[in-house]
Amino acid sequence: MGTGWSGVPAGVRDWAIAVGVAATLLLTGLSERPSGTGLALFGCTLLAAGGLALVRRRRTPVLVLVVTGLCAVGYQATGFDVPAVGFLFAVYAAVREGHRTVTAVASVAVLATLPLAALASGLHDTGDAFAQARGALEIAWLVAAGAAGEALRQAERRADEAERTREEAARRRADEERLRIARELHDSLTHQISVIKIQAEAAVHVARRRGEQVPQALLAIQEAGREATRELRATLQALRDDDTTPPHGLDHVAVLVERARALGLEATLTVEGQRHDVPAAVGRTAYRIIQESLTNIARHADAATASVRIDCRPDALVIRIDDDGKATPETAPTPGVGLLGMGERVTALGGRLRAEPRRGGGFTVQAELPVDQTA
Repeated sequence: MGTGWSGVPAGVRDWAIAVGVAATLLLTGLSERPSGTGLALFGCTLLAAGGLALVRRRRTPVLVLVVTGLCAVGYQATGFDVPAVGFLFAVYAAVREGHRTVTAVASVAVLATLPLAALASGLHDTGDAFAQARGALEIAWLVAAGAAGEALRQAERRADEAERTREEAARRRADEERLRIARELHDSLTHQISVIKIQAEAAVHVARRRGEQVPQALLAIQEAGREATRELRATLQALRDDDTTPPHGLDHVAVLVERARALGLEATLTVEGQRHDVPAAVGRTAYRIIQESLTNIARHADAATASVRIDCRPDALVIRIDDDGKATPETAPTPGVGLLGMGERVTALGGRLRAEPRRGGGFTVQAELPVDQTA
């Protein structure tokens, strides 16, 4: 619940204003017309209702505008010469929420009806009725209430826009810094790992030329260097979404499947549902998940087949990648950087990710991405 007035909850403030306005209207009305008759009691009820209705002005400003306007006209018709303070509060609240057209129509209707209500009370002639109506709802005050509400609404809109712009700028700077760090890591680590890999390959080559047995540790260093170099390049490529290169999306998934086939993997692609446009962020994330999954299958799964299924639903894009590799629930692999990256991308879009071995063998990656996100 919002707070203001030195921390007073918004609900308490609303009730305080509503009760204060209702009490003011009642005291003003009773000071000018004695109570006791049925018509007077009805007028007092309208005075109180016109004030208490303001407690709902934040939630239903248009309804409160109508209720306070009817109450103002009603207690004028019963003979209470009381300013339409509740209606002015309602005008301010409605304009603040952006209901300018409805507020203008309601204001004109009340201005036109108040003289008729004063005449209906039977206590005034035509001139006095118009004077009473003018006093009950001065046009200047009505315009001021509307202008104040509109000014505050515009100020809040500008504040929201400024906050949104700051957040977007911060995200953009974070993305740029992330890419810069990735490039620096790639340049520095690739150089060092390349030195290690070259030295290991040279040692293996010399040992084999001499007819000596190559130590397993040396072979492991050689393979680790090659794998580390490939991983660094793949990581940098995943992070690089420069404006100079259009981001990959669903239209590029078929290319990934073809590449997997070229590596000797029997890969298939199935698209279900009616294909429709999805936000760029969703398409990019889907591409990255399929890319990472097929790469992991080719490198680590020891699989012969892989299937990629894309289910285009009205409210979500569901992606599932299955393989027939050696993974089982008992030998579940430790999540690596690739799976962690998938989870971060999916979470950022408000989706869900499931990546786990199947009981019959093989591994499944399934992601559900909402399609109502902004690109």
